[in-house]
Amino acid sequence: MAGKPLPWSFSDSPREECGVVGVYSPDDHAARVVFFGLFALQHRGQESAGIASSDGESIRTHTDMGLVTQAFREESLTPLIGDMAIGHTRYSTTGSSNISNAQPFLVSGVHGQLALGHNGNLINAVDLRKQLESKWGYGFSSSTDSEALAYLLASAPGDTWEERTAHCMRNVQGAFSAVAQTKDSIIGMKDPLGVRPLCLGKLNGGGWILASESCALDHVGAEFVRELEPAETVVIDRDGVHSSVWAGRTQKRALCVFELIYFARPDTRLDDVQVYGTRRAMGARLAQERPAEGDLVIGIPDSATAAAMGYAAESGIPYSDGLIKNRYVGRTFIAPDQRLRDLDVQLKFNPLPDVIAGKRLVVVDDSIVRGTTTPRVVSLLRQAGAAEIHMRVCAPPIQWACHFGVDMATRRELIAANKTIDQIARIIGVDSLGYLSVEGLLEVVGGKRRGFCHACFSGDYPIPVQLEMDKLVLERSNEPA
Repeated sequence: MAGKPLPWSFSDSPREECGVVGVYSPDDHAARVVFFGLFALQHRGQESAGIASSDGESIRTHTDMGLVTQAFREESLTPLIGDMAIGHTRYSTTGSSNISNAQPFLVSGVHGQLALGHNGNLINAVDLRKQLESKWGYGFSSSTDSEALAYLLASAPGDTWEERTAHCMRNVQGAFSAVAQTKDSIIGMKDPLGVRPLCLGKLNGGGWILASESCALDHVGAEFVRELEPAETVVIDRDGVHSSVWAGRTQKRALCVFELIYFARPDTRLDDVQVYGTRRAMGARLAQERPAEGDLVIGIPDSATAAAMGYAAESGIPYSDGLIKNRYVGRTFIAPDQRLRDLDVQLKFNPLPDVIAGKRLVVVDDSIVRGTTTPRVVSLLRQAGAAEIHMRVCAPPIQWACHFGVDMATRRELIAANKTIDQIARIIGVDSLGYLSVEGLLEVVGGKRRGFCHACFSGDYPIPVQLEMDKLVLERSNEPA
């Protein structure tokens, strides 16, 4: 499927980042375990998928475009032999969607071959790439920051991988939870702020697994051990698990709060708290801050369902399904014709008129980004007979772009950065609109105690960024002047 265009999508939500998995499974086909781990992380990226494996002598890779089940068949999985493997499922946050940007990247450096898969975004990727080209003469095959991170690690000074990852942490700015594969070890590392999640689990039979979310551990029968610390490196080899924390880290923490609002699967545990319960609590707090008179509470499926249930329980207004989601149209390589494109929301959602006709609806959603899809959902509900529609959003208004691994939109595209709440309500066609406050959100998630990045709501970035940087910056840096 190389060369296929960007998968057509209906979504106006923040785009997922990426999912990574690393497995050491003695006396087993590790790539097969990685495959099922990636399958559990499919919600984090649907553009491409790949696996790299090692049998102790050499590294083999396979990458392709599409969903995990599109990228892999038995004939592509079987040759990935060995008891160690890493995998990656991608949504493009730096670089466009094509096969050259599919991960894991396999590179060669002074320490031999190394494959790497990366979740996050490096804000100094252009400078890193120029340094690597000038110092080492590397020829880059992609337009993604992840390849720069792979070459940096493959050529880093130090006698151990812990020393080499420390070199990366000193020189890289931004977010990176990454897994790497050498011929005889698996490496997991998390940036000093801990922006993106990465956890460790234990497999039956003495093996180990690293994954972006704990739900991937559940799918392969692994026991959750712990979340990696910010600035931590874990090296897994045949002697076990070796951990080190970069001495240069500070006490500052900045886990992306959108992991709890939208990205992580509801059954995932982050910081030993299940995401589902946190989302219900967000909905309850939203009901306290932004009450509405209504007959039914419904959620925009599936990401706002838990918050809608929390809103209903707190407000005393009954909860009901009001929209049925077709879960098989979110990503497709077949672009619809214009007639179907005009019906995009109808292809994704179908209302239940017998439930919502004549009712005052409190509609809970997780976010409004550009404001292009929400009016069409509201129109569907109006056509189905809703008497009133009161939109409630279990996140604060998104007013700033993300530079740490989420394709949110540029600031000029963000509706809340350019319109008042009353103006947005008129644009999307609702009777009233209310958002959860930043203060309320942080109280629910324990933000003052645990530390979160909430820059997309507040503009308070945990490290300085170029405000107009975008995902194609590496492609433009290669264009002739």
